[in-house]
Amino acid sequence: MSVERKGEATMGTKAILMGNEAIARGIVEAGCEVACAYPGTPSSEILPSIAFWADDLKTKTQVEWGANEKVAFETALGATYAGKRACAVMKQVGLDVAADPFMTCSLTELNGGLVLVVSDDPGCHASQTDQDSRFFAMYAKIPCFDPSDAREAKEMARDAFEVSEKYRVVTMLRPTVRVDHCRQDVDLLDPVSVDRPAKFDRQPVGHFIHLPARLIRETLPMHNERYARIAADFETAFPKYNYEIPAKGTARFGVVAGGICFAAVMDLLGDLGRPDVAVLKIGTPVPLPVKMVEDFIARHEKTLVLEETYPAIEMQLPDRTGTLGRWNGFVPSNGELTTDVIAGILSRFLGDDVASEDAAAQSLASARNALGLGVLPPRLCPGCGHRPGFAAIRKAYPNAIVCSDIGCYGLVKQQNAIDTIVSMGASITVASGVYLAHKADGKGADRPIFATLGDSTFFHMGLPGLATAVYNRHAFVLCIMDNGTTAMTGGQDNPGSGGKMREGEEGVRLPIEETAKGCGAKYVVTVDPYALRKNAPVLRDAWEYARKNLEPAVVVMRHPCLTKLKVRQERIPVTVKEEKCVGCTQCITNFNCPGLVFDATRKKASIDERFCVECGVCIEMCPQDAIVRREEE
Repeated sequence: MSVERKGEATMGTKAILMGNEAIARGIVEAGCEVACAYPGTPSSEILPSIAFWADDLKTKTQVEWGANEKVAFETALGATYAGKRACAVMKQVGLDVAADPFMTCSLTELNGGLVLVVSDDPGCHASQTDQDSRFFAMYAKIPCFDPSDAREAKEMARDAFEVSEKYRVVTMLRPTVRVDHCRQDVDLLDPVSVDRPAKFDRQPVGHFIHLPARLIRETLPMHNERYARIAADFETAFPKYNYEIPAKGTARFGVVAGGICFAAVMDLLGDLGRPDVAVLKIGTPVPLPVKMVEDFIARHEKTLVLEETYPAIEMQLPDRTGTLGRWNGFVPSNGELTTDVIAGILSRFLGDDVASEDAAAQSLASARNALGLGVLPPRLCPGCGHRPGFAAIRKAYPNAIVCSDIGCYGLVKQQNAIDTIVSMGASITVASGVYLAHKADGKGADRPIFATLGDSTFFHMGLPGLATAVYNRHAFVLCIMDNGTTAMTGGQDNPGSGGKMREGEEGVRLPIEETAKGCGAKYVVTVDPYALRKNAPVLRDAWEYARKNLEPAVVVMRHPCLTKLKVRQERIPVTVKEEKCVGCTQCITNFNCPGLVFDATRKKASIDERFCVECGVCIEMCPQDAIVRREEE
């Protein structure tokens, strides 16, 4: 995080903060005493920032990573049962994991404030789905705040706790990626004092126990009535988040904008010199202040609705015939609404000659060409232990079915090393399904089956899958890529690393090997993925064990992430002997290290010193032994 120095959070001053840091500051200022999360871009910086502000302001906030989002949410929920203000933080895909307790607790009257921070990722910059968490809020009938910038996100974090405690309902704060990662000056305020000792008061029978009979008779009517009260209050309760910027003079055109779209629209209209366009800002899209929006639409000849990612505002309007938006295809139904895209939409809406998104894209392409910049596919860092780990699998069994998972190791698709990615933990369960498909034919697997996932993902969602596979006797090899951190999201700790965030706190490290054995796995071995050639026989042995014994075999491939090395590893400078290089390109296609390049004209590989970290693993990758230690040349 960018806030590094202690003691600079002077009350009544301003600071330039990242959106996620501002949200964290708002959470601590609101008197939150329990904060839990699972990292996921674009939300990853929020919880470490909460820990920083808690230390800086000397609050008693408990800050913890959960093994997954469901764990984090339920932990925060338990704190609210005991009367504390609590929050759970995740990305939009993480809410899928936490959906079960989220939907259930939305029906409960809480004792303390509970704020769910869900960072959405329009455009799928670091996600496998383009979903809109506001629809989860609509689905659960809970209030949702949608900030347009970092300053507003911080304010909304404080207000979300007030709303939660007023109505005794979980409340959602839904920043998007541009809000999470923007920077803005924000006011630093004193934390509020919530003088409320932990106390678990026994509630009427069934209050925290969700049974079907009570659900229909009492809970749902209570929840629907509460939501109606929230909707009525939201018509006027937040004029600082829902307001009109009137046009100068008579306005034919109106724009309804939510979240980050509002900031983009205001910038564009200012640049275009169009004060004749009125703008209605919506910061509380769920429940929508419908009367306010309908009145705005009625006063304009044409109204454009801009929001990310789904048409949540539009869908709550009783009559959409006077609007243009996603519902009728005027606004693209997919993709991020960047400033360039909105410029093109406004061009069509206003009939002006505004640069379209196509023109903007062409301009960017021209700039890249002029600077000699190419667009490279994402790939693993130089020296990453995942690269030789996957290469060893392909070396052992070129035709193996490799079911992979969410994390850095998903990037090995550039190595032609994996066959499937679904969701966190699904590598294990999909491998089980592939095995069962062969079993259904009355025979064993005709091809080796491998499942691969990281150490954090193993604790996140791998344990149930492994326990199920052992229980049902599924034959495959599980390779756990242990780099000692949750690398893809920024290097957070997890149960396998044992680290904690608050000063003076120490966690307990859970050994992966013992945890796997605790799930019932009998075959558990540990290797260093850097020993590529030695590991291929180990993987063959593991598959033979799994096939013969009809149970999963576990291979832990352990090498620390190079961004987290505490002791510098041995440096092995390498070079390519041109006389031995036959131009087979295996080092490029099957290894895909940024430190290796191939000259198509000369048909020779070479080392790019700019990126090589001198790990020496490529020596074992070359089938011609053309890559050698530099001193051996």
